[in-house]
Amino acid sequence: MPIPETAVAHPTPFVEIPRHEWSQLAPKEHLSLTETEIVQLRGLGDRLDMQEVQEVYLPLSRLLTLYAAGARDLHAETSRFLGERAGRTPFVIGVAGSVAVGKSTVARLLRELTKRWPDTPRVELVTTDGFLYPNAELERRGIMDRKGFPESYDRRSLLRFVSQVKSGATEVRAPYYSHLVYDIVPDAEIVVRQPDILIVEGLNVLAPPVHGRLALSDLFDFTIYVDAKTKDIESWYVDRFLALQEEAFSSPDSFFHRFASLSREDAVETATQVWRAINEPNLLENVLPTRSRATLVLKKGANHKVNSVLLRKI
Repeated sequence: MPIPETAVAHPTPFVEIPRHEWSQLAPKEHLSLTETEIVQLRGLGDRLDMQEVQEVYLPLSRLLTLYAAGARDLHAETSRFLGERAGRTPFVIGVAGSVAVGKSTVARLLRELTKRWPDTPRVELVTTDGFLYPNAELERRGIMDRKGFPESYDRRSLLRFVSQVKSGATEVRAPYYSHLVYDIVPDAEIVVRQPDILIVEGLNVLAPPVHGRLALSDLFDFTIYVDAKTKDIESWYVDRFLALQEEAFSSPDSFFHRFASLSREDAVETATQVWRAINEPNLLENVLPTRSRATLVLKKGANHKVNSVLLRKI
């Protein structure tokens, strides 16, 4: 008797692990991370707490260090096979996802957790915001309203930066981006010096190659996509806008200071318009299609908590 078509599982390169099972993979070792540190690491609107760290991110940090150790061992064996004495290079992790989904918090948290493991004490984090074109250049190109879309980044400079770090360069410098002034800060830099792990966080870091060229994602050893339903992310974006209105927007130096005096109703309407005109189209056109290219997907529920983990099969 043939199996009904509805009962046939769709083939997938991932295994999905429910949260309660994933949490059992947490190592016995205790990594010191205080409540104060967690508060400092989480972004506006995120609900990261000690339980989430212990049940979701501690197992993930251990998995990352296992992958990093495996990559080092493979590198050493390959060098011996080739008769070379090549130096050790950083393990590079890409973290992708929508605006307001919490990927920056994930990246910061993983930096703090992975550097507490004895094999990876030197961990650096770089966001792709530093490789956005300056506002003046975006204005010149007529794409200021496309900020965050792939064409708004200096992709060559970003690719060159990660390539240099990946090759083991002694010191590599990246531009610094200020979210307060919403622009690149002249003469400010982030310096990366031969880390054990480099985390690269950004909207489009998992984008595939274009016209056969090298893609940023080709340089990653492990990739993470932070996922949630689009309607939930929109709600989080609006909530974050309202929180920023009370905090960062109130500063006269803020690029968005003009929104500080909006009524709550007008602020919600403005945030919703920005989301639907810019962030949602970018998510649907450029970010979400890269989800299937990740090594691991963190699936969040409406409460901002991770419900399950999808891990690519080896």
